[in-house]
Amino acid sequence: MKKNMGGADRTIRIILALGVGALYYFNVITGTLVYVLLALAVIFVLTSFISFCPLYTLFGINTCKVKN
Repeated sequence: MKKNMGGADRTIRIILALGVGALYYFNVITGTLVYVLLALAVIFVLTSFISFCPLYTLFGINTCKVKN
C-alpha cells in the first residue's frame, strides 16, 4: 500500500472522529445514527494511522506530498 493521504487530511479525519466520539459520550446522538457514525469514525482513525484511503485509490486522489 502506497501512502495517499497528506498530513492535513489525516488531521481532519482524526478531529472528525473525536467529534463523533464526543457526541456519543454526551448522548447527543442516539439510535442507529450512533452505530453508523461510530463505524465511520473508526474507519477515519484507521485510515489516518496507515495514511492510506482505499476510496482515494478508486478515484485517483492523492493528497500526500511527493518527496523528490
